[in-house]
Order: sequence, then structure tokens, then C-alpha cells
Amino acid sequence: MPLTGHCLCKAVTYSVDIEQPLMTGYDHCDDCQRQTGSSYSLIALVPKEKLRIYGDIKRWAGTGGSGNVVYRVFCPQCGSPIAHEPNSNPAISFLKAGTLDMEIKETLRPVRITRKILEASQG
Repeated sequence: MPLTGHCLCKAVTYSVDIEQPLMTGYDHCDDCQRQTGSSYSLIALVPKEKLRIYGDIKRWAGTGGSGNVVYRVFCPQCGSPIAHEPNSNPAISFLKAGTLDMEIKETLRPVRITRKILEASQG
């Protein structure tokens, strides 16, 4: 069964043709804190080639903690963050796990993302 999810207003939906994320964790970087208005963002690492996003989206290019460009993907209607995509590793996408469908969120086993893990996953 693929991973599926949507933004708050359901104008943007997505599916990922995998059973479980490659990794799920709490990202405590400053950008994720500002984007969520919280002390962290729950993220799910998925292969970008298996991710299909439906509906209009906006991409905003910012600079990540590594100094590389990170694209923030969000719904232009309700502003819900959908994913962030590091330019340093175009093969991956970090879904905002709060946008996953409820039955999928209930099975996630997050770990705390450290700078070392994040840098290793970004190539």
C-alpha cells in the first residue's frame, strides 16, 4: 500500500509508491521550527522518484543549515507545508509527516534527527 497524504484544504494530495518511509524523525533545525511554529518538524524521508504530488504547489528556495539550497514545497491555498527537498541530494524528499493520512501516521516510528544523520542523508 503506498503512502498517501494531503494538505489541510485537500487541494494538494500525494502518494509515494513505498510501504514505509526510509526514515522518520524529528527535525529540530531552525528552518523547520519557523515553518511549523513549533520546536520541531516530524519528517518522513522518501525517494523523490516514487513521490507523486497532485494539485498546484509552490516551491520556495531557501538556504539550509548546510549552506545548500533547500526547496520548501507547500500548498498555495492553505499554506500547509508538504515537503522539503535538499538541492544537495535530489534523490530524496522529506515529507512533512503530519500531512500523511492518519492510518499511516499511527504506524510511524520516529527518531531524533541529529545534524550528523541529516548531513549523511543529504549526500
